[in-house]
Amino acid sequence: MPASNRQTIRDLRRNSRSAVLQRLYFDGPMSRQALGTATGLSSGSISTITAELVAEGLIEEAGTVGSDGGRPRNLLRVRAGCAYLVGVDVGETRVRVELFDLDLTELARCEHPLERDGHDVDTVVRHISEGVADVLGQASIPLELLLGVGVGVPGIVERRSPDGALVHGQTIGWDAIPLEAMLRGTAGLPEETPFFIENGAQTLGRAEMWFGGGRGTADAAIVLFGSGIGACVVTGGTILEGTRSSASEWGHMTVRVGGRRCRCGSRGCLEAYAGAEALVERWREQGAAISPDTDEESAIAALIAAAHPRDPGTAPDPVAAAVLAETAEYLGAGLSNLINLYNPERILLGGWAGLQLAPYLLDEVRRHAVAYSLRYPAERVTIDVGRLGPDAVTVGAATLPLARFFASGGRRSEPAGEAGLTPGQAGWRASLLLRAPASQG
Repeated sequence: MPASNRQTIRDLRRNSRSAVLQRLYFDGPMSRQALGTATGLSSGSISTITAELVAEGLIEEAGTVGSDGGRPRNLLRVRAGCAYLVGVDVGETRVRVELFDLDLTELARCEHPLERDGHDVDTVVRHISEGVADVLGQASIPLELLLGVGVGVPGIVERRSPDGALVHGQTIGWDAIPLEAMLRGTAGLPEETPFFIENGAQTLGRAEMWFGGGRGTADAAIVLFGSGIGACVVTGGTILEGTRSSASEWGHMTVRVGGRRCRCGSRGCLEAYAGAEALVERWREQGAAISPDTDEESAIAALIAAAHPRDPGTAPDPVAAAVLAETAEYLGAGLSNLINLYNPERILLGGWAGLQLAPYLLDEVRRHAVAYSLRYPAERVTIDVGRLGPDAVTVGAATLPLARFFASGGRRSEPAGEAGLTPGQAGWRASLLLRAPASQG
C-alpha cells in the first residue's frame, strides 16, 4: 500500500524553517521581505520563523539595506559559528581531515599518509579517529556544536544495512566493510554523533555543484582523477545514484576489450589506461627508471618534468610525452561517453592527478572528447578544471552533515528520521534538498 504523503503541522514548520535557512545560506544576507518573496512564505510566517532562528542563535542581523521610500530593512544571515562540520577524504595516498564552520571556512586540518597498499581497514579507521580528535582539539570546538562527520571513500556505498553504511571498495580490497559502525563512538565523540559515508567522487561533485564550478548548472559531470578514476553525474540538479548507489562507476567502463588488467580485476577499463597508477606503470614499462618505492604524486611530477622540461635547453623525453599524449586521448574518449550518454552542460576535472596534469593535458583532452563525441552535444558542453582545488572531497564530505542540518530545519535534537531521512540518507539525498541555485552562477 503506498505511503501517505500527508504532511503534519510539524512537517510544514520544519520545511519552512529549512527553506529560510537554505535561502539565507546560499543567497544571504537577505531582508525578511526578500525572504518572503524567495521562499513563498507569508510575512507572518517569515517573522515568526526568523525570530525563532535568531533566538536559537542560528541566524543573526547583518546590517541594513535601503528601501524605496521606506525605512531601511534589516538583513539576516546564517551565523557561521553556530555549528561545525568535519570532512574526511579517504584518498588513495592519504587520509585528510578538515574542520569547518558553517560557512565552510577551514578552521583546522591534519593528514595521515597511506603507505603503498595501505588501505587496511583498521588503519584507516584509526587515521580518521585520530584526525577528527586532532582537528577538534586544534580549534577547541564544543562537541555539542558538531553537526557530524562526513567521509568520502573509494568504492560503492550501500545504505541498506541496519548497522549503517557498508563500503564495497573492490580496488582497495574492501568487501562490505561496516565503516559507519566502526567509526561510531571513536575520536572521543558521543555515540550519537552521526557519520555520513559517501563515495569520494560524489562528494567532490557535490562540493563543485554547491560552491565551485558547477554552481548554476543542472546537468554536469565532475571527474575525480587520482590513482583511479571516478565521476559524479548530475542530471536535473540531482546526483545520479542508481538502485544501489553504484551508478557512475565511470572509471570501469571498458575502453579496450581484452586490454590491460585493471585494479578491479577486469580488463580494458578506462582506469587501467588513464588513472595515475596506470599512467606511472605504463611509463615504467617503457623504460622509465622509477623506483617502486616512489609515491605516485612524485612519479607524476617526474613524468611531467620529463615531458615538459623547464630548461629550454633540454629536449622533451619522447617516451614521457607519448605516455601523456595517449593518456589525454583515453581520457578524452572517456569523456565523450559521458557527453553522449548524459549531454551535460559542463564537465569539471578534479582530483589530485587531474589538477596536477590539467595544465599539460586539458587542451588535448578537450580536442579528443569533441572528436569522439556526437557533434550536437559536443558543441554544447564546456570542459574545465574544478574550482575547489585539492580539498574538494573534504568540502563535499562536510556538506553531508550540513544537508541534514537543512533537512531538519536547523534542529539538532530532531532525529533525521523525523524528516524522512536516516542519518546516512540525509547526506545521500542532499541533492534533492538543494538544487544548484541559479542565482549563484
